Amino acid sequence: MLKLIYTELGLHMEYVGDSLETVVSQHVVLTVRTSQTLHLELGQASFLLPVLTPGLGALETALRQYDQTLEITRVDAEYVEVCLAGTWIAQTAQAHEGMFLAAYDYETELILRRLWQASDQALTSVV
Repeated sequence: MLKLIYTELGLHMEYVGDSLETVVSQHVVLTVRTSQTLHLELGQASFLLPVLTPGLGALETALRQYDQTLEITRVDAEYVEVCLAGTWIAQTAQAHEGMFLAAYDYETELILRRLWQASDQALTSVV
């Protein structure tokens, strides 16, 4: 499963070996123990990739398999937007910071993670 963490500093993506149920249960327990609020909802998350990101074509097979839950849309001449379906977890419904969980097969998750890492490194080295 992929975990996309949205913070005021930006986006971080990581692979999580646990199931959605396990991760959500752990957050529910943590929230109860710390007397915080928790908001969960099904939704979509997205991130940008440069059109020239190496390996972007590898998502073609995954797009056919997950045509309802995984999309790539051309934003402009330089970027595409990758949109994933999954579960949003945050402190409130209006929160801009939180965690998004998306589950696909391992190969698709690996491709997405590698693409994000490649684009993040390219953007970091330019800055």
